[in-house]
Amino acid sequence: MSYDRAITVFSPDGHLFQVEYAMEAVRRGSTAVGIKGKDCVVLAVERRALAKLQEPRTIRKIVSIDDRSVLAFAGLTADARVLISKIRMEAQSYRLTMEDAPSIDYLARYLARIQQQYTQRGGVRPFGIASLFCGVNDADDGIPELYQTDPAGTHSRWKAQVIGGRNSKSLREFLEKNYTEEMEEAQCTRLAIQALLEVVDSGAKTMEICVVRKGGKKAMITEEAIEAVVKEIEQEQEDKRAPAGGASGGDE
Repeated sequence: MSYDRAITVFSPDGHLFQVEYAMEAVRRGSTAVGIKGKDCVVLAVERRALAKLQEPRTIRKIVSIDDRSVLAFAGLTADARVLISKIRMEAQSYRLTMEDAPSIDYLARYLARIQQQYTQRGGVRPFGIASLFCGVNDADDGIPELYQTDPAGTHSRWKAQVIGGRNSKSLREFLEKNYTEEMEEAQCTRLAIQALLEVVDSGAKTMEICVVRKGGKKAMITEEAIEAVVKEIEQEQEDKRAPAGGASGGDE
């Protein structure tokens, strides 16, 4: 029997192959990095090279859900568009019903529930995206939090996380080594850029970065500001290599 043909059928060893294939679609997508700081969350994504005549503003990997939550995704852009529409509708419906803004915890659970529903019914397929979702919980004094969801419908809270791309495991190890508690916004931004530099070739031109500050205030980092940090990182790397080269030349 082909256990990968029906989404509702488990294989004998407990796998749902269509869900695993959806996770493979995420791994084939562009890289997204999320880092939580002292009073901010930084989302940074790899922006794949565009066609020469393509309008860049129509290709976004970081999108606003409401006025205090932002989502970055990796995987199939068309699938992401459908999910983003659903969660925006839920955020507005919550405001209309409760007369209050939904918390990021509520929205992350809602997004994960939708993704899980599409793993349990016949006639549908899983969404081929994973997301990094950040925003504000009212109980956390307005300090933004970082959540992740995946095609299986699980959601979890993170201090720093990487999704998408073939190098996500090594980048996660990089974050584990370099992440510290209570980092300031500039430190979080720098660490996110350092992580993306491991997978991008064109520096700031292929990066998109958003900072969510206390209270859910959002700001996109300009390409010029990203380029300045990239040059600073590259200069430090050159300075580290230079003494080693000079030492070996002196020994000769």
